[in-house]
Amino acid sequence: MHDYQRPPTLYRYGVREDLELALTQGQFILTPANSCLTLSLSKAWDRKLFELFSSDSCLVIHNTEEFGERLHRAVQRTLPSWAGIDGAVEYGTRAALGVAFTKTAAEAQEQEWQFAWRAMQAKLSLNPVLVKIGSLENFAELRDRDTYLA
Repeated sequence: MHDYQRPPTLYRYGVREDLELALTQGQFILTPANSCLTLSLSKAWDRKLFELFSSDSCLVIHNTEEFGERLHRAVQRTLPSWAGIDGAVEYGTRAALGVAFTKTAAEAQEQEWQFAWRAMQAKLSLNPVLVKIGSLENFAELRDRDTYLA
């Protein structure tokens, strides 16, 4: 049995400049992967992930339900003929949610929670899509790698 409840906190590792736009405007870029548009975050606050993602900062999202609902609504407005879902990525085994949520065992340290959207009708090409969900400042914060606390 799989638990699809969002974790209480999500982490987006990245470059401070990009994460400041995410915090203040709710700006995110959905990237093509496995015939879906995806946005991946981590369920882990882990110093190793700063190196893995070549990051100097981390966006810490404390209200993941509010974040997820706003993200799904914004994508629905931008891409009305797309269906979205979010869930934990599974490593080394085929995920119940399909190939978009399946990664190799070697990638397990990422501990991803992924949002994914699939076109309801066939699309010839997938391009990155920018969405804005509004300021996250009332339930998220930016942390530097230097302020990492175990």
